[in-house]
Amino acid sequence: MEPKWSNIICKRVLLTGFTLCVLFVTKPSSAIDIHADPEVMVQNGTTGTLRCTFKSNEVVSSSTSVTWSFQSSQPDNQFSKAPYVIFYFSNGKGFPGQYEFKDRVLFIGDINKRDVSIQLSPAQFSDNGTYFCDVKNPPDVTGTPAKTELRVVLKESLPPSNTAIIVGAVCGALLLLVLVAVAACVGMRVLHNRHEYEGCTSLESVSSQAPKPRKKVDTSLEGSRSTSPSGPLQGPVIYAQLDHSGSKNSFHKMEPVVYADIRKN
Repeated sequence: MEPKWSNIICKRVLLTGFTLCVLFVTKPSSAIDIHADPEVMVQNGTTGTLRCTFKSNEVVSSSTSVTWSFQSSQPDNQFSKAPYVIFYFSNGKGFPGQYEFKDRVLFIGDINKRDVSIQLSPAQFSDNGTYFCDVKNPPDVTGTPAKTELRVVLKESLPPSNTAIIVGAVCGALLLLVLVAVAACVGMRVLHNRHEYEGCTSLESVSSQAPKPRKKVDTSLEGSRSTSPSGPLQGPVIYAQLDHSGSKNSFHKMEPVVYADIRKN
């Protein structure tokens, strides 16, 4: 029994090792990642750009191929039933597809930079629909094609361009900065004038509080006072203690004595 179990274990170990060697030595094919604009709006009669890029772990070579297909969104269009190839690129050359797109599709990408964009000129209302971008870069051949919905409209239906929005935003920001600068200058000037006014007011208050010189008495008034007749002026009242009886038991009586104010002529 023991030799039988040991043989089974050895076979399982060998099988596991062989499987691991196959997994590590054999390189499986990796998926390619393809990106495109979800929606593009183009004015009728102008040039429309359909952008498409891809990511691959393999080096781009002559075997790398690009396929652009179109399926119309209009039921009465001949391309509405299934996607039709309108452009094919391989070995550094482009090959036009259907006759309706033969002279209107131009490859503007760079395969070495992983850019496979195309231009459609002039765009027509019949070009409304879905465009598929598919890239094969062997051994990266597995990937989902990217889709772009193209809408060909009149000029009046176009939304404002990003350039106009950016220019408007920049002009608005500059105008706001100018207004802020002007407001700051006006505010600083008002504060400066207020400080100067307060300084003048304080100086005026200090000068108003200075002692005023006494007015000189008019000489005419002094002359009239000296010449006007006047009687003896009453001087200060002094209380003197007088003894009327001359005796020891007599009480002292306080009587006011008025002294005349004697002035020199």
